[in-house]
Amino acid sequence: ALLIGLWSVWVSGVLLIALSLYATQRLPLSKNRIFSHTSFSDLDTPKITIFTAPAPFTGSSGTKQSLAIRSWLALSPQISVILFSQHHSAASFAKSFGSRALVESDIDFTFLGVPFFHSMVAKSRAFKSDIYVFMDTETILLPDFVLALNYAHNLDDDWLLFASPRDVPNFPFYLDEDRKHWLKDGQRIRIQEDTLGSSWQWSCCDSRMVIAWNNGVMPLHHGVLPPFLYGKGVYNHWLINEALSSGLRFVFDASWTISNIALGDSRRQSNCLVKSSNVSDIEKGSWEYDCNSHLAAVYGLSSLHGFNYSAVMKLVKCDGQYLLINATEDFLHTYAYKKKSLWKRHIPNCWRSKKTLACVVRTIKTRNETSGCSLKDGLVHTKTLKLSFSLESLLAITADENKTVVLTVAGYSYKDMLMSWVCRLRRLRITNFLVSSLDYDTYQFSVMQGLPVFNDPSAPSNISFNDCHFGTECFQRVTKVKSRLVLKILKLGYNVLFSDVDVYWFKNPLPLLSSFGPATLAAQSDEYNQTRPINLPRRLNSGFYFARSDAPTISAMGKVVRHAATSGLTEQPSFYDTLCGEGGSTRKGDNRCVEPGTNLTVHFLDRNLFPNGAYLGLWERKNVKSACKKQGCLVLHNNWISGRVKKLERQVISGLWDYDITTRMCLVLSKN
Repeated sequence: ALLIGLWSVWVSGVLLIALSLYATQRLPLSKNRIFSHTSFSDLDTPKITIFTAPAPFTGSSGTKQSLAIRSWLALSPQISVILFSQHHSAASFAKSFGSRALVESDIDFTFLGVPFFHSMVAKSRAFKSDIYVFMDTETILLPDFVLALNYAHNLDDDWLLFASPRDVPNFPFYLDEDRKHWLKDGQRIRIQEDTLGSSWQWSCCDSRMVIAWNNGVMPLHHGVLPPFLYGKGVYNHWLINEALSSGLRFVFDASWTISNIALGDSRRQSNCLVKSSNVSDIEKGSWEYDCNSHLAAVYGLSSLHGFNYSAVMKLVKCDGQYLLINATEDFLHTYAYKKKSLWKRHIPNCWRSKKTLACVVRTIKTRNETSGCSLKDGLVHTKTLKLSFSLESLLAITADENKTVVLTVAGYSYKDMLMSWVCRLRRLRITNFLVSSLDYDTYQFSVMQGLPVFNDPSAPSNISFNDCHFGTECFQRVTKVKSRLVLKILKLGYNVLFSDVDVYWFKNPLPLLSSFGPATLAAQSDEYNQTRPINLPRRLNSGFYFARSDAPTISAMGKVVRHAATSGLTEQPSFYDTLCGEGGSTRKGDNRCVEPGTNLTVHFLDRNLFPNGAYLGLWERKNVKSACKKQGCLVLHNNWISGRVKKLERQVISGLWDYDITTRMCLVLSKN
């Protein structure tokens, strides 16, 4: 009887195993292919690179950032940190963390030093890593971060995960000198949820989320990433929604398995995104938040519909094992790995550990209060984007130590050339520039590109910028705006280097131009004949000149503006006729003239250093850049050509172009 009983048990076991294998093979294949592990002893920790953009390193903010970054690096020697910053103290700040923390400044920033998220993401691809992580610099990470990423690293398909922050207003812990152990009152402590007590709460704050993805084959989403301002809200929710909509990667919520501890700061909370009824008054008044919200409303699939995050797959850890679950229905879905495929199965209550089930239910319940985080409810599709800066405040922010600014003027049809000009100045580390927009579309475009822009109320209206090129009535009206603006800024006490957007800069010309003494206006010559004087009548180019804020210059510029106001021509003849006399009556030598009423000297710049578009046929050379560098050009004017399209084509074909109109980013070029 005993043998018969054992035989029955053995046969039943074999039949059960066979039946299980058959049933497993019959399960439907899911769209995403993933697998789970409960132990990682046999797996190598992946290389993890954390990208972030620190705030100024002073006061309590600097202390919090230092503590946070130390907590990251303490987790694993496989973790490195990239700090995107242009701040002069960033290098010394990074150095304090050792060789695993580096500063990267070669991306796009706004005039206030805020990096662009799309530029950060693009630059991250230059770093070799298994996993890319983007997060706030005032966020503490605990060991569960590495464990969760170890799990995610072994998913079979490309993935993207996110973890919502847990706001902690009071964090009394600190790391020991070796950065290995957390201390409180000098005693070692292991930080867990119960350690934090009831002081923490879940948050939908967009800018303080942890978002990570593997170095895989598939892109994060369809389409392009808009020029969101980093740390100013919306972009993480937008990216998650786009990734979900695109279906290119497996997207899941790891908020339960990654302790994303956001150190409390009411100031930074103004950049959070929650439902519209909860958006703070500070946030609603933030032009940076409005920019991000506007971009999210008009770009991608997120502009069409919102997502309920409660429907997103969730990574939880119960009974020592990771589970991917979907709790949107009356029962839980779990996913198991079998032969590198994802199998979806409904586990009956009788088969499931009661302890595991209770853990899952308890874990999910803690997040119900924020499961309704929504992107669409917080979007603002506005047509009134506006900087909260006057011209006077922009001057104070952007001017260099000599109170000098570089000024340009642009209309919407020249917006791409404007950005190429801006990108070139950024590449040369020139930040003291200002943009005057001739229309509201250009103003809004410039705001979204992070430019220090102001709208000139005196600019002409009802003009066609597509046909506004040299020789047209539109061109005549627009050029007279330039001299009026220069005069206005001079009267405010700032020196001005005026440059049209079609002037390509090879090097910074300000050191040379600043060497000209007071009561001197240095201007480009439009003379193309190599053997003739460069100060002949009507050869002063008003598209590139340097003017000081002194009494003679201000008085002389006032005369130019008054002369142009009564002229039926562009402002350029008014410059020459006023400053050098009609027919060049006050010319001095071959390269100067003097305005007799103010004794202002006009110096015509060396054409080898400041060539116009017709000089030496430089634009017709096979390699324009090489020819100009060999000659020692500081700038090259793209004039002496008729029509906007031809001008654009010539500059792009020549390689003197620094802006990608598709990604809305500056092109990655060599330093020179």
